[in-house]
Amino acid sequence: MSELPEDLLERAEDSISQLRAAVAEYKNVCYANSLGAESMVLTDLIWGTKLNIEIFSIDTGRLYPETYDLIERVQQRYGRALRVYYPDTVKLEHWVAENGINGFRDGLDQRRSCCGIRKVEPFRRAVSGRGAWVTGIRRSQSASRALVAPVEWDGEYGLHKVSPLLDWTKKDIWDYIRKKRLPYNSLHDIGFPSIGCASCTRAVQPGEEERSGRWWWERSDSRECGLHSRAKIPAFAAVHGPQE
Repeated sequence: MSELPEDLLERAEDSISQLRAAVAEYKNVCYANSLGAESMVLTDLIWGTKLNIEIFSIDTGRLYPETYDLIERVQQRYGRALRVYYPDTVKLEHWVAENGINGFRDGLDQRRSCCGIRKVEPFRRAVSGRGAWVTGIRRSQSASRALVAPVEWDGEYGLHKVSPLLDWTKKDIWDYIRKKRLPYNSLHDIGFPSIGCASCTRAVQPGEEERSGRWWWERSDSRECGLHSRAKIPAFAAVHGPQE
């Protein structure tokens, strides 16, 4: 990592130390790769240092073409296969028959149930029997994420959640990507700081919260897919947002 400036090198080494500690403590550790900018950093930290952490991703069936292209480029760079999980076909067919192909826009319950089938259920299968899962969330992404601890017990899935990039800034992420010349989703270049399903993600305006383009028709305090529990947000943070 000699190409990194000293401050960024220290951040990377600290994150690697957290990942190594997670493997030592919890043994069977996996990384849920969302294929965003943070994911490219974590993939490099894990595969680049040959940590014993399996990396997987979830294909919801509604991803952008640019995201599928990224999967191929990541696998070519590291010469390794990214394990991909898919929604249960029968459950998805039933949901679409009942709600319509874009029924997730009809209400919060419909949207959460769509995320539940397309993302949460495959994720639950992926982490079953694991000791811990790694996330790429950062404090400055949203007010609720600002409250996350580096290691938390995830009672929903019955394992620990490790977040080694919590204190990285957006600038840190992109400096690392550029210095290491990592592949990344080309949608980031046209105003997409956070990328999910094509039907539920749009570009954001300068100065807007990073995740404001996710489920933009909803209130800001509901914009999570269900993988991460929503912490109670203090009044100041809810109004002013996280501080970079």
